[in-house]
Amino acid sequence: MRIDLASPPFAGHLHPILGLARALAVHHEVRVLSTAAAMPIVQAAGLRGVTLLEGWDDRLRAVIDTPKAVGSNPRRLIRQLSQALELQLKVHEEVTALYRTGAPELLIADFALTSAGTAAELCGVSWWTSLPSPCVLEGGDGPPGYLGGLLPMDGLLGVLRNRAGWSAIRLFKRTTAAFFRRRLCALGITSLYRMDGSEAAYSHERILAFGSRDLEFRSDWPPYVRFMPLPLYTPPNDAPPPPFALGKRHVLVTLGTHLKFAKNEIAGLIRRVAAQLPDCEFHFSDGAGESAPVVTERNFTRLPFVDYQRFLGRYVLIVHHGGAGVMHHTLAAGLPAVVYPIDYDQFDHAARLHQAGLARWVRRPSDLAPAIINSLNDAGLARRCAAYAKMKREDFSAAVLKEIQRARYKERPGAAPLRREQP
Repeated sequence: MRIDLASPPFAGHLHPILGLARALAVHHEVRVLSTAAAMPIVQAAGLRGVTLLEGWDDRLRAVIDTPKAVGSNPRRLIRQLSQALELQLKVHEEVTALYRTGAPELLIADFALTSAGTAAELCGVSWWTSLPSPCVLEGGDGPPGYLGGLLPMDGLLGVLRNRAGWSAIRLFKRTTAAFFRRRLCALGITSLYRMDGSEAAYSHERILAFGSRDLEFRSDWPPYVRFMPLPLYTPPNDAPPPPFALGKRHVLVTLGTHLKFAKNEIAGLIRRVAAQLPDCEFHFSDGAGESAPVVTERNFTRLPFVDYQRFLGRYVLIVHHGGAGVMHHTLAAGLPAVVYPIDYDQFDHAARLHQAGLARWVRRPSDLAPAIINSLNDAGLARRCAAYAKMKREDFSAAVLKEIQRARYKERPGAAPLRREQP
């Protein structure tokens, strides 16, 4: 089969797509669609790349790396959506042109590139969504996402709260969609919701939900949702390795590749925590590749980048923001975590880890120090995380290849057959 995978160039989106592509490339002909900034990384992963949005990388980065948290601020959300739609329209145009000259049998698009999926559908190509954050999918019997990390609530009050939350989200989405109606129509989205109530932003054939069903707060999922482990992959890189001191415990602090507005503040807080714990070594990762210098002050080291796949197992505690990538790397490594969410779906991830007893959820910067100290001394937390990792050890490659085969040969009732290339 010929399979394309599409992703933005940012590590939290691109790295899982590369892991997925490498698994598929064993048996299929695979291409990765992304921007010019991602092409060296795609090639380093041993994959073939196709460039989209030539010359637009800076504009794309400006949409994501906001000067402040977007949160639930309507003005910031609408401004970001307006900028994002301009980029999505360009992606839709380029993918449509690409597929009119030769289309694959299947496109798997990261959930942030809806326009690539709708372009594929226009050209008669099957389209699946890869979703590292299943909690953002609307519907079901659980609490709504994007509202600060709501925890489950039993009884009638919980039902009413959930319904009110989902209603507020849909009202905001519909209002915003009406404002941007012309641009959405140009993407092939005439309504945010299909006749069956599913969201048009995601595939109606397959949603590859990366994560564990038992961590989620809902029990009912659409029949086209398939849960599987997140493909944990970090491409080769030239970043300097972290300095590990013999006989000391090491703590990694990371806010991923974005959230630049928060990193200096958190790094300053961690410096002060490090001063209280001279027997521990603290590493703060900027998630910025090899471009930034390494700065060391006593038992605190600020690094440009830490390769989770190579080095995560050498830490005893991970302090992170609740991004999907580092969350799943930490779970797979069986390590305890302190989670300080800042924006987007990070609050929902923090709530799920907290509820499962796999992390401490920090709501204020001033609470970081006691949370780190308590977690370092919490043997029960460490045991739960290790046991969870052992229980959840799964073969991602086998799972995704099996799903491709099921869809292609219709081995399961309700599985959509993959459409062939259009003449």
